[in-house]
Amino acid sequence: MGRHWRPSRCRPSSPAARSERRRALTTERASGPDDERDQPARVAGAPDARFTLAAERTLLAWVRTSLGFLAGGVAIVYVAPDITDRALETTLGLVMVALGCAIAVMGGWRWRRTDRALREGGPMPGSSHLLVVVAAIVVIAVAIALTIVIGH
Repeated sequence: MGRHWRPSRCRPSSPAARSERRRALTTERASGPDDERDQPARVAGAPDARFTLAAERTLLAWVRTSLGFLAGGVAIVYVAPDITDRALETTLGLVMVALGCAIAVMGGWRWRRTDRALREGGPMPGSSHLLVVVAAIVVIAVAIALTIVIGH
């Protein structure tokens, strides 16, 4: 049974017919639909909406991350019962809140740069500031871990 099963009413097509069908599909994909009225009007120089919406989703991810850090900072100060040193608790909470604010600002700044690059055709923003965020997250995690270990 090396061949695939086909219903009896379907006849295998010749190589020429398959080639013609493939060429028609490729031409249709390249040229688009026959009726151009089906397509929305595109403004010259306007970015594709998919890219704009992707940039907005990325901004929302930055905002979610920022809110997580803000909530974590508030939780450390007001909810965490394990930290006995009040100054350390307040410092950790304030650093997390400040980092949350910085992440929100960086996300907005990156979104503006991406939006401008999409509209004007310039280079996309780099990812160097992402390393700063990752380094800050690692420093905060180590500080919290040390606080927990030293506290017990």
